[in-house]
Amino acid sequence: MYPHPTQRRAALLTLAAAALAASAAAPAWSQPAWPDKPIRVVLPFPPGGPSDIVIRLAAEKMQLALKQSIVVDNKPGAGGNLGTAEVTRAVPDGYTWLWGPDTLVTVNPSVYKKLPYKVDDLQAVSIGTQFDQTLVCNPAFGVKTLAEMLAKAKAGSYNYASGGAGVPGHLSMELLKASLGFDMLHVPYKGPAPATQDVIGGQVPCGFLAGPTVLPHIRSGRLVALAVSGSHRSPTLPEVPTVAETGVPGAAGYVSDFSLVMLAPRGTPEAIVQRFRQAFVDALRSPDVMDKLKANDQVVVGSSSAEATRQLAADAKKWGAVAQRIGLGLD
Repeated sequence: MYPHPTQRRAALLTLAAAALAASAAAPAWSQPAWPDKPIRVVLPFPPGGPSDIVIRLAAEKMQLALKQSIVVDNKPGAGGNLGTAEVTRAVPDGYTWLWGPDTLVTVNPSVYKKLPYKVDDLQAVSIGTQFDQTLVCNPAFGVKTLAEMLAKAKAGSYNYASGGAGVPGHLSMELLKASLGFDMLHVPYKGPAPATQDVIGGQVPCGFLAGPTVLPHIRSGRLVALAVSGSHRSPTLPEVPTVAETGVPGAAGYVSDFSLVMLAPRGTPEAIVQRFRQAFVDALRSPDVMDKLKANDQVVVGSSSAEATRQLAADAKKWGAVAQRIGLGLD
């Protein structure tokens, strides 16, 4: 006996709905859940630096949250350009990320004549931490304040050291020179450590250098700290004023902050970006990690992706102008 036409239509509709639901669900079944294999974070600088310390502390916590290994892959070379270029060529599937100083996208495009990557091939994930630079002088130079250094620089011809051309210390001093109207000749070194040693040795009277590098020598009295470059005092040197707090004419609006940032290849799925970002920010904000970062002169930010995008764009404009003004160009 055949079913009634009405019953037959109802059965067909039921089968069609089931087939449609199955077809809609099929792609979800065929795609493995992220992450289902180790995640690589490329750091385009050698091990042991501030960016290396921060990401390795965070990675320990992130592995627990994401239930996958976080592999920190140091790829140094060409001011961070080699490792950065590798990330821009990676498949945007959430298994390759870029971590390092904001200069990779805010300074290098204005400095290097042949940049092996396009900034637009990266997307901001989060500003992880913020740091600044410390202006120090050899005690024999005879200055204890920024005002005293400024007076001496205007009365004579002196040099200053930084960790290299285009690094935060170099840019911070060039911005300071333009803001306060004085001159000192730049002496670039291959990193803040050798620059610090030459300031201690008196070969160069002053330097704008990384806080953790100079901190032990400030504590021992081998260097005198005049000011820090950021918008807030350093957590490791709370007694040292910011440049803006010194009261020197022209210093009130001076700010030279830098950041360590997480970036991803453009096109990485938004859901993956936000899940990775949350694990990263939660790791940075855990009390034990925050204490260790504070000891390394890093202030935790943990921004949203949108906030990071806006901040990096503003910093690129700011430092691009400084690089253009001083004619800074590297091969």
